[in-house]
Amino acid sequence: MEANPVDRARPPRVIDPATWSRREAFDLFKGFGFPYLSVTADVDVTGLRKAHRKGGFSFTVGLVYALARAANEVPALRQRLRDGEAVEHSAVHPSITVLAQDNVFRFATLHYESEFRRFAAAASERIERARRPGALWSEPDRDDLLYLTTLPWVSFTAVVHPVPLDPPDSVPRIAWGRFREERRHTLLPLNVQAHHALVDGIDIGRFYARVEEIASNRTLFA
Repeated sequence: MEANPVDRARPPRVIDPATWSRREAFDLFKGFGFPYLSVTADVDVTGLRKAHRKGGFSFTVGLVYALARAANEVPALRQRLRDGEAVEHSAVHPSITVLAQDNVFRFATLHYESEFRRFAAAASERIERARRPGALWSEPDRDDLLYLTTLPWVSFTAVVHPVPLDPPDSVPRIAWGRFREERRHTLLPLNVQAHHALVDGIDIGRFYARVEEIASNRTLFA
């Protein structure tokens, strides 16, 4: 399933709790003080690295595309909490941290496109704009986002992200670290933190599987 391009005028779908199969889990976890689950595991990005070297595009942009595409294909990662209700966006978009010229980080919000070259062209320009001093930090009025960040200096084994708790923020956080080579494979530590009222382990498992499938499909990046 491919997500459609975003239409900012189109509101997200409100999920009917009476017909929702995971209503009990939703009611349970939305009341927790810290209602988040966090998973870190390696993903194989060998194909993406080869496509990046051959195609000359930014590896970061290619990885962000793979992560955004995979997340858009898992409905739970498009769902958000609003005023105690669950809603589902038709598409969500990556908002990534960018190291700016003054050696601090800022945010670049990118528009998700299912076709890589269109996504990459717009993403590269937006990332460069975010590097300049005075660039906007974030768009706090939006929840149709995925918060993405990287720690490229460390091949980490776990991450905990800061989140607002009053009310609890339901935008998933995704982070990746320094990749390493093992037996001719490129492995990347990837972390996902999500609100457990909306996202279960099976959803995160599907996300990881799709990331690897997308990253291995070099024709997507041609």
